Formats: sequence, C-alpha cells, structure tokens
Amino acid sequence: MYFIDPLYLVVMLAGLVLSLGAQAWVKGAVAKWSRVATRRHLTGRDVAYAILGANNIYNVNVEPVRGFLTDHYDPSSRTLRLSEGHYGGRSVAAIGVAAHEVGHAIQHKQGYWPMVVRQKMVPVANIGTSLGIILVFAGMALGALGLAKVGVVLFGAFVAFTLITLPVELDASRRAYRSLQRLGLVSAAELKGVGAVLTAAAATYVAAATTAVLQLLYFMLRAGMVGGRD
Repeated sequence: MYFIDPLYLVVMLAGLVLSLGAQAWVKGAVAKWSRVATRRHLTGRDVAYAILGANNIYNVNVEPVRGFLTDHYDPSSRTLRLSEGHYGGRSVAAIGVAAHEVGHAIQHKQGYWPMVVRQKMVPVANIGTSLGIILVFAGMALGALGLAKVGVVLFGAFVAFTLITLPVELDASRRAYRSLQRLGLVSAAELKGVGAVLTAAAATYVAAATTAVLQLLYFMLRAGMVGGRD
C-alpha cells in the first residue's frame, strides 16, 4: 500500500523536520526580539502607517487580529492585519513584522508581478493541495496511473504556488528593511534584529517549498512520470 511506502515516509519525515526547524527558528527570533524595545517607542501600527504614508498609500487600513504570527496583508480589502502583540507592540519584532506586511501593500500598489501571479493561482493551488493528492493516491491504489498523473499535475499547481510565494515574501522583507533604514525608524542595532526576524520568517517559506517539491517528485516517481515505479 502506498500510504505506508517507506520512501513516502522518508519524504514526509524530511518535510516535517524542515518545517519544525523553521517554525522553531522563527518563534525563537520573534520571542528574542519581542523583548527588545525600540528607541523611538513606535508601535507596529505607527510604523505601518509611517511606511504607507512615505509610499503615498492612503487607502490601506491597519487593524489588529487575534493570534500569534497571524499578521498578513489582504489585497482584496486593502487591509493590513497585525497580530495584537505586533499591532500595539513597541518591540523590534513588532516593527519588523509590520514593515514586512507593508511591503506587500507596496507590491500591490506597484503591481509586482510575482504577487499578481500568486493571487491568480490561489484557487488552483487550493484544488491541487486537496483534490490533487486524493487523485494521486486513488490512482496509485487502483493501478490507474492516468488518474494519478492528473493528480500530480494538480498538485504541481500547488507546488508552483509555493515557489512563486518565495520571491513575494523575500521582496516584501527587502522593502521592509530598506524602508525602516531610509526613514530612520530604527537604529543600526535594531535593524540587525529586524533582519534576524525576517530571515527566520523567510526560512518557513523555504521549508514549505522544499517539502512540496520533494512530495511532488515522489508522486511523479510513483506515477511513472520520472524514473520507474520500482
């Protein structure tokens, strides 16, 4: 049975290790720099609006949202949501995360093409990560490789989504770093902390993309699309 295939267990174990390692890294970085207050005592909300204003963006609202690291930018409603600890927080971590999310708002305004492509891929990616996997395993269990290959193609759309997410997130962090520096919102030492937080956060996306690619290669192998089924 494919669901106990040792190779698949190895792939999933590798993905789990990468994911847990990245999550531990980002949680550790956020925890460390959440204890370091900024010299100007600006909140995440303050920094978000400062960078938005500097980029002539006045139609984006900044609001709090419950949860830990639930920060995100919603392009459909032009709303930047910061977790409560970052919205009102005055730490290096808070302003770093806030600046990163503003980076997405800037991307949206400028029509940054990877972000545009990523948004258009959301529906297909959602199908790929659910129906695609079901078809792959159903096809392999029934010996219907044609069905499995359809599932692989659908899952491939999800993998493409995780890959296009990388430049979107890295570019948002780059914009955040430069904006904080250019506007003089942080000191050199604080900027180092911001970099540590954003680098750790980027690792989670790298881990997700790597895991998805490994899983896709496994599916392609078992569906006879690369190598051989043995």
